[in-house]
Amino acid sequence: MRSVIDPEGNVIDGLNSAWIKLNNPKQYNSYTTDMIKGAIAGFHKASMDRSVVAAIFTAVGDKAFCTGGNTKEYAEYYSERPNEYGEYMDLFNAMVDSILNCKKPTICRVNGMRVAGGQEIGMACDIAVSSDTAIFGQAGPRHGSAPDGGSTDFLPWFLGIEDAMWNCISCELWSAYKMKRVGLISKVAPVLK
Repeated sequence: MRSVIDPEGNVIDGLNSAWIKLNNPKQYNSYTTDMIKGAIAGFHKASMDRSVVAAIFTAVGDKAFCTGGNTKEYAEYYSERPNEYGEYMDLFNAMVDSILNCKKPTICRVNGMRVAGGQEIGMACDIAVSSDTAIFGQAGPRHGSAPDGGSTDFLPWFLGIEDAMWNCISCELWSAYKMKRVGLISKVAPVLK
């Protein structure tokens, strides 16, 4: 939780923003099962806390907001447990639902790559503010995975169907400025001068 401040920098008593952070910077903030559970709990708590006026979804470090599911965990645990992988995907969808169902405005604060499942959970947020060095896109189709955790749902809302399909299957990476131009993020903040 962080106190809300007014434009002059004064703390506004009783108003807070909830900060939900992915914390796996060594693996580009790829989410593990425990991180998914933490995000779900964080959005639920933010939704229910009357002092919270917004939920900020971000990550530790400046290299990545999130690059999707943790492939190390997939290889070491889920590759031998296909039924549990199905349950894991249900849990991932519950994370997307927790963002969509949050009763407070949700803001994705992008501080690096927002790729694959990271792109999908980021698009579930109401607003996205990005550093100008961030990149966005899909990765799954290169590895035999479909971007069906949100991209196939969200992209056609914002883009023409041809651009939505291209973004889903080409794995082409887009800059923060292109994302802003096509209406997929709200603001771009320059971090390098």
